Amino acid sequence: MAQPLAGLRIADFSHVIAGPLATQFLCLLGAEVIKVEPPQGDAMRFYTRDPERRGMAEPFIGANAGKKSVILDLKSDEGREAALAIIAQSDVFVENFRPGVAERLGLGAEALRKANPGLICCAVSGFGQDGPMRDFPAIDQVIQSVSGLMTLTGSPGNEKPLRVGFPIVDTYCALLTAFAILAAVTQQRADPEGKGQVIDVSMLDATMVMMSSVVGAMLINGTPPSRSGNRGFSGAPTADTFACADGQITIGAVQQVQVERLMAALGCEALLDDPRFATPEARMVHDEALQAALQPYFAKENSDALEARLAAAGVPAGKVRSVLDAMELEQLEGRDLFLDVPADGGRATVLNAGFRFAHDGPGHGRGAPKLGEHTEEVLAALGLKSAAQ
Repeated sequence: MAQPLAGLRIADFSHVIAGPLATQFLCLLGAEVIKVEPPQGDAMRFYTRDPERRGMAEPFIGANAGKKSVILDLKSDEGREAALAIIAQSDVFVENFRPGVAERLGLGAEALRKANPGLICCAVSGFGQDGPMRDFPAIDQVIQSVSGLMTLTGSPGNEKPLRVGFPIVDTYCALLTAFAILAAVTQQRADPEGKGQVIDVSMLDATMVMMSSVVGAMLINGTPPSRSGNRGFSGAPTADTFACADGQITIGAVQQVQVERLMAALGCEALLDDPRFATPEARMVHDEALQAALQPYFAKENSDALEARLAAAGVPAGKVRSVLDAMELEQLEGRDLFLDVPADGGRATVLNAGFRFAHDGPGHGRGAPKLGEHTEEVLAALGLKSAAQ
């Protein structure tokens, strides 16, 4: 067998994070991704503090491994001609220009699908292709601000907006975009006429869906969400982060049986005899008192030892680790999570898709392309000369 998307060609005109990461997921599943870049290259090639990596920045390598890079100047007639030729021989066209730009370049979905009715056109933008904010420029942290996400992050009582510490909007938007493209490909292949699709992905829409646990509840009960710090979604005082003797540990004891096992592991079963702490309802009312009573027991514990002991007892628990410490967990070994690929004369480790198949699953051994590395190869196959200049 072959990988699930083998034979699927994607003309990827997107840049920076959300679009390229979406096509990266599809590339890992076997799709051929032709990354079309302007003469100066995707801006993410320069997202680095290391001058020696400019042009092949670390996040660029991770989001573009396995793709083919073609330079086209879309401001020139030759560049647009080559772009149309590449798209005409592709199954999917992905772009994240500002709304209206693709049409001005002659790359609008309506015109493209007249020439190729089976084409799947996917546009990723900050606010979508219509609506009063459609022309507003946006990046990840702007959408975090506009969506309300920044008001959810942080401790209760702290009103200062706080950004999530990585581009979470771009990442989730990329996943949703890849999901939408896969759905459209499935739909197109099932249609007797092979009819394509037009996909409109809004970063704002995606973020509202990403926050469905709080947005969905608010739609039903009308109660605005509030900051909860490290307290879990259940609101249980035993679903929180506690200080240990050598660090911190997060506990997820939500069910009554989990709370009982937690107390037993800590040696404080007697707390359950207190009517304030005996039931889930009582614990919610007296949450601060319970956490104050539990803290001395946690303070005596080694976080590694407690993590193992609670796991053995059936209590969800995890030591707070740095990202570096998490990457060195033995649990990640043998999970096909990392790929070793060529990188600028050496080797680099990049992330795989994050899931495994029994066979023919995600992954490849190809590095991120140098700027324009495949221009001549791709355009020659189309019978075109270089349109980079």
